[in-house]
Amino acid sequence: MSRNSRFKKPVFQIRGLTKTYTMGEVTIHALRGVDMELYPGELVVLLGASGSGKSTLINILGGLDSATSGDIRYHDQPLTNAGDKVLTRFRREHVGFVFQFYNLIPSLTARENIAVITEISQDPMPPEEALDMVGLGSRMDHFPAQMSGGEQQRVAIARAIAKRPAVLMCDEPTGALDSRTGVRVLEVISRINQQLGTTTVIITHNEAISRMADRVIRISDGKISGITENPDKIPPGEISW
Repeated sequence: MSRNSRFKKPVFQIRGLTKTYTMGEVTIHALRGVDMELYPGELVVLLGASGSGKSTLINILGGLDSATSGDIRYHDQPLTNAGDKVLTRFRREHVGFVFQFYNLIPSLTARENIAVITEISQDPMPPEEALDMVGLGSRMDHFPAQMSGGEQQRVAIARAIAKRPAVLMCDEPTGALDSRTGVRVLEVISRINQQLGTTTVIITHNEAISRMADRVIRISDGKISGITENPDKIPPGEISW
């Protein structure tokens, strides 16, 4: 538990979470009994090698997938056996996603890409405000093809935060970027975490990124192998890899 969250009630409580996939005669155990909590406003790095189960875990936390067994609660709302309607509402109202690939609509401007989300949100910020927060206020009428990879990822972050989510899930957000551009994207994510108080999870295989976290949760072979508070948290601008 991070210092700032020590006396707060968890946003997520996860107990005994498992996920198995069956492919023909082969059963794949993606998660093998995960126990963890996430707290309000903290920035967590979920660290693990490719195939360790980290993407499966945040897909379940974010309501994109369902668990095979175990218990997962968002505040006091049980999500383990929730149906599609409940999970859709949960995602729409509470969770923002940032992925490795930006998933922007090529035929829409930056502003219009964000408006796609804000038009179906309960209490969104204006697209212009979201773009200002990621330093792209001057590029709001540009199309994705007119932007660099780092700029497109920042638009994707603006899109994710425009609905004012309580939780921001970032799946390898720097995976398609060079180090310098990746650090700038991490600076944006850190600033959003601080300014909006959004509980933020960054999943990565890059050990260097863990230095910016309040807590580091290590996952290996579908299980949590260690959870540590980061005593030497540094600003993203000081990270290099």
